[in-house]
Amino acid sequence: MASVTYEHVTKRFGDVVAVNDLNISIADREFLVFVGPSGCGKTTSLRMLAGLEEVTEGNIYIGDRIVNDVPPKDRDIAMVFQSYALYPHMSVYDNMAFGLKLRRVPKAEIDQRVREAARRLGIEALLDRKPKQLSGGQRQRVAVGRAIVRNPAVFLMDEPLSNLDAKLRVQARAEISKLHMQLGTTFIYVTHDQVEAMTMGTRIAVMKDGVLQQIDTPQVLYDRPDNVFVAGFIGSPSMNFFDATLTSSGGDLYVDTGAFRVKVPENKVEPYRAHVGKQVIFGIRPEDIHDPEYAPPGIHQAIVESKVDVTELMGNEVIVYLMTSNNKPFLARVDPRTKASVGNTMGMAFNLDNMHIFDKQTEKAIR
Repeated sequence: MASVTYEHVTKRFGDVVAVNDLNISIADREFLVFVGPSGCGKTTSLRMLAGLEEVTEGNIYIGDRIVNDVPPKDRDIAMVFQSYALYPHMSVYDNMAFGLKLRRVPKAEIDQRVREAARRLGIEALLDRKPKQLSGGQRQRVAVGRAIVRNPAVFLMDEPLSNLDAKLRVQARAEISKLHMQLGTTFIYVTHDQVEAMTMGTRIAVMKDGVLQQIDTPQVLYDRPDNVFVAGFIGSPSMNFFDATLTSSGGDLYVDTGAFRVKVPENKVEPYRAHVGKQVIFGIRPEDIHDPEYAPPGIHQAIVESKVDVTELMGNEVIVYLMTSNNKPFLARVDPRTKASVGNTMGMAFNLDNMHIFDKQTEKAIR
């Protein structure tokens, strides 16, 4: 087993900086997820660790060893690709055994490892089939099995679920999480899907334009995002943002968006006093906006008059698309018993206990 460290790692492709001064320490047996939009540098970071891309600057460690110049086959890693990369002419058994045969592992040990991995993944009955005879989910398990048999120090997974349908993705997420607990190995996983990141990762590294924005546990990223990008990327639907000004009246602090004004709860006032009179960004998640009739008891709430634009009944909740008085759109996730209907105007209860305020210039959270 092994830890992984990125130490001031930069990757350039000509004049393009794909990864810029990345510093991360990943503990032994941790499940770290790189997440971000396309082109943010997450896959490049993984490929540098795998040895498939050269490091321009900095060092990558696996355990205590710098691996910048170590060939991929000698890094004690196993990688699962988005495309699965199975050999179409080989059986499932031979696909899983191929890497071990190249390493001249004894035949009896190969057989034992392949069959044990197949048992763990529930694909024992598929060992004689060719990839073309398998479903997408089965191919994904074979690709994972091929990595498992190597007993690597580190598992690398590059969007391995992106080719699966929605239902199978949910099942596969649970299987990979369970596998991580069973194997007790370091997992590093790349995805653009924040739901995958939130449900699977011990910690999440959020990236944008090659720069690490924040790294922390899923709950901390959700509750205390460092900036507007992280706040908007983590959570589905994403956080609502309103341009606003912090104002003071009679010793109280208010967030004034022009369309509505809400009072900052007294227990949240202190960090914002230095920003009175300045432009800020007010953020609130859709799940913190309620139909007042069904708002949770005991919250600091402000009623904001809004026009209902669209409603989407999800069964357990209703997604309501709303407009402020100055036609600023925002979303709410409300109780399915709501009487919100298209065209109506209604007051929406904002839970100010979970409000966020960001500096307008830097887009960093004001703590």
